[in-house]
Amino acid sequence: MTDLEFSWGLSGSGWATCHIADGASEHKSFVSYCTNALADVLHGVAALYGPGTIHRFSFDLEPAEVRWVLRRQGPNVDISIYRFPDMSASFDANDADGTLVWSSRQDRSALSHAVMEAAQSVLRIHGEEGYRAKWVQHPFPVAALQDLCRLHLRDDECDAQHDLSLP
Repeated sequence: MTDLEFSWGLSGSGWATCHIADGASEHKSFVSYCTNALADVLHGVAALYGPGTIHRFSFDLEPAEVRWVLRRQGPNVDISIYRFPDMSASFDANDADGTLVWSSRQDRSALSHAVMEAAQSVLRIHGEEGYRAKWVQHPFPVAALQDLCRLHLRDDECDAQHDLSLP
């Protein structure tokens, strides 16, 4: 495991830039508002605290799909990101039908903390109204962020600073 970086930036009306890196490699996607993408990330990572071991979510890149597959293995998470050329044709396809574009094994605590911090940064920069104005289709996922924060603080031994100033 290496240092994990995750960022989410609103890059235009209905577009966001999602970046993940682990010190060895990185992946960047330009995500469309056709899905509630930031909420999907927060829900996907929060699901790692539940009973299931594999969780998936997808981003619409218009027309491509980027599918994240999170596999919990004890305190670690195997992250695999697959790319499909056409979301309308691939949404129900097997993961192996896509092209693996990035993978890493990370501590669940590190992944949760990085995703939580990125979402909090978006909220600090734009606020709920500003987020809605830029993302257009979906409001800021306050409840999903609060849920991930609650689970992370409850179940992870995280020594990092936590910004708990949520609405």
